[in-house]
Amino acid sequence: MPIHNSSTIHPNAVIDEKAIIGKNCKIGPFCYVSSEVVLEDNIELFSHVSIVGKTVIGNNTKIWPYASIGHQPQDLKYKSEPNELIIGSDNKIRESVSINPGTKGGGGLTKIGNECLFMLGSHIGHDCKLGNKIILANNAALAGHVVLEDRVYIGGLSGVHQFVKIGEGAFIGALSMVTKDVIPFGMVYGERAKLMGFNLVGLRRLGVSNKHIKELKGVYESIFCQNSTLQKRILDIDTMNNPLIQKVLDFIKAEKDRAILNPYSN
Repeated sequence: MPIHNSSTIHPNAVIDEKAIIGKNCKIGPFCYVSSEVVLEDNIELFSHVSIVGKTVIGNNTKIWPYASIGHQPQDLKYKSEPNELIIGSDNKIRESVSINPGTKGGGGLTKIGNECLFMLGSHIGHDCKLGNKIILANNAALAGHVVLEDRVYIGGLSGVHQFVKIGEGAFIGALSMVTKDVIPFGMVYGERAKLMGFNLVGLRRLGVSNKHIKELKGVYESIFCQNSTLQKRILDIDTMNNPLIQKVLDFIKAEKDRAILNPYSN
């Protein structure tokens, strides 16, 4: 069994002989790790964790009890085709979190970055692509093919519709249902969520200057509070050498599967 001799495995854990376990890992009681799983170094599974499929988990990640990682996607079109789940380093995966691998329709891969926190009961569906330093609060759920850029925060009991893309630094309030793409740094909340401005707290925590924040707020008015078409409005915007404005404009101009969420969305 390719288990590094510095790792400790509880006698009540079940580890397939073909699984790869790196240095200084700790696997608690009643965990199950199947044959194609790769656990890199310094990973801790506390107890009752199930990890299956072609799944790679990066260094220093901690996984709490009853998490379900790499099990069959919740997609009726899935026909046992090869798929994969890649989870980066320094992640915290709390109790009863579920993370599904990819499907043929999404390239066969679900991929998660580094330093994320997935709180109790949160769900990441098939073919999702997540960046770094993302937080999903308790029971937040991502449907299939969702894209979250870096530092997206999603409040408790919120849902994100399939194929939605949420830009860098956006904040989704609790109990929200997001059905359209969210611009970088957007602030969103509501049962049928609406864009409510920018995530000013998040921007200040990133050290963004007041000048750049003020310019960004002015651009919000130009994009969402004028009567002409969206494409016409964004063509008229001066970026003022502000990288945040450029990120917002690039996000809106990019090819996408769903419309942009705005203050008047249903």
